[in-house]
Amino acid sequence: MRKLESFLRTVWTTHVCFGSDGNLRVSEIWDSREQFEAYGELLMPILADAGIEFSAEPEVFEVHSIVKR
Repeated sequence: MRKLESFLRTVWTTHVCFGSDGNLRVSEIWDSREQFEAYGELLMPILADAGIEFSAEPEVFEVHSIVKR
């Protein structure tokens, strides 16, 4: 997990988790698609070991701008 934490500190812009038990959704903004895919290679085996399954492949969109207050 520490390897994941240190990786996230350098590439992860935003993370949002929403929904209810049994139907959680996650949205994230990454610096690049390559960094997202590298993180997936680290994370997916950990989630599989924990018995977490996904109902679909991730949807990937290009972000054109982010507005912060």
